[in-house]
Amino acid sequence: MHRLTSAEKRAARGLLGSYPTLGFAPVAEFAQNSGVSPPTVLRFVAELGYRSYPDFQRALREELEERAKSPLQRAAAAPPHPERDLHALDHFMARIAGNLAVTAARIPVSEFEAFAARLAEGKGACHLMGGRFTDPIAAYMEAHLRLIRPGVRRLDGRTATRADQLIDVKPGDVAIVFDVRRYDPQLLETSADLAARRAFTVLVTDEWISPVSRHAKIVLPCMTQTGSTWDANAALFALVEAVIARVTELAWPAAGRRIGSLEKG
Repeated sequence: MHRLTSAEKRAARGLLGSYPTLGFAPVAEFAQNSGVSPPTVLRFVAELGYRSYPDFQRALREELEERAKSPLQRAAAAPPHPERDLHALDHFMARIAGNLAVTAARIPVSEFEAFAARLAEGKGACHLMGGRFTDPIAAYMEAHLRLIRPGVRRLDGRTATRADQLIDVKPGDVAIVFDVRRYDPQLLETSADLAARRAFTVLVTDEWISPVSRHAKIVLPCMTQTGSTWDANAALFALVEAVIARVTELAWPAAGRRIGSLEKG
């Protein structure tokens, strides 16, 4: 993002707002929906590293196929391990370290800082939710944020209960959504409701980007692919811990007084 011109940023946000559907549209339609000119779309695609618009669309198709794969399909495609692989842990940890490095490089500093600053303000409530494998990450972040600022709660995984909780969402509240492939349709539905209530939604997702992105103000993609049966959410956890650390810094001394009161109690 930080390398793009203002017009190219509009193209990028247009794509993220309807990802990946808009990327399959003709250049003129992409431009119209993003509020830019067709040449701007082509410059944006070139800035991403593609030689042509068809190359860009081909990459999107491959990505769409990849993000829809089940663990069973990933296991079939994974390279076989040596019969006596004594370094499986080392290989896996190296892959995780690589995922962390790529995640840090891909997330714009401006987006990270905007997210942390919004949380540190402490204005309004903060609502968190995740899917089957990401709700524990939402719970982990909730537990920390409760110590730092007021008004933090996790939305219930049950649809009926979550609908009741949405009644209390106010314009300007922060909503943090965790969603990785295979994306949760209930999270998408709830995110649409949050957007309708004018919540400031932040999406923490994987490299293929959840459809929730169309309702998010900030999208933070993390590398999760490991080349094996299961994706790894270590980068999501690391990002959450980085946000918690930054919010604590920005919200101090108010956060310090809050933590002190809790310690005395």
